[in-house]
Amino acid sequence: MPNAGICAHNLHVYPDLEHLSEAAAERWIALCHAAISQRGAFHVALAGGSTPKRVYQLLARPERCDRIDWARVQIYFGDERAVPPTHADSNFRMAHEALLAHIDIPAANVQRMAATPEHIDKDAVDYAALLRERLPRDVAGIPVFDLIMLGMGADGHTCSLFPDSPILHERARSIGAVYVERLQSWRLSLTYPVLDAARQLMFLVAGSDKAAMLRRICHPDTTAPAVPVQDIRPRGQVDWYLDAHAAAELRP
Repeated sequence: MPNAGICAHNLHVYPDLEHLSEAAAERWIALCHAAISQRGAFHVALAGGSTPKRVYQLLARPERCDRIDWARVQIYFGDERAVPPTHADSNFRMAHEALLAHIDIPAANVQRMAATPEHIDKDAVDYAALLRERLPRDVAGIPVFDLIMLGMGADGHTCSLFPDSPILHERARSIGAVYVERLQSWRLSLTYPVLDAARQLMFLVAGSDKAAMLRRICHPDTTAPAVPVQDIRPRGQVDWYLDAHAAAELRP
């Protein structure tokens, strides 16, 4: 049954994408400093999409970039399309062009999520093994990120957890392979157990096309089926960074 639990967290509403991105970039830096101070490293999974892209561009600016100890930042990806890293649809390419190419981060600290249609299941196993090796784990053995950055589609998907896809039922693996029928594409994605275990989830949502879905998530009709975002059961903190257009249909 749908519930508003994922919205029972911090909702930050800004007048536009630029103000949203500025606030999210500052929060990113604060989380980075805290993780390095407390645990010696900052493990972050990046999101794809146009809204996170602006945050990455702001983090790459000298006034912010110089405040970050990039040698202690470990970068991963929340999901990826099964395309080469130079492809226009690649989340890695977007993050590289917006952020990674402009910062002094060791190459070994960037863990690209390699995905190819020909051996997508092996790619999922390999990336899951990498997470087990590099990240701290909880008592159940689930990798624990300091921060997972997330977007949300107008259909309520996040990462590549799309409505009615088999990956929504994956509870044993940290990475799943999924074929998105309407997009005719294979993808890799973090699964619910990893999202649930993260110390911090940061949703970045902008645009009027997201307003109806945000209303549905935050003020659910209990007779309607849940959308993927609603099935996250976070044990850490969740912050929503919304622009005014996305938040337009939310009630006080």
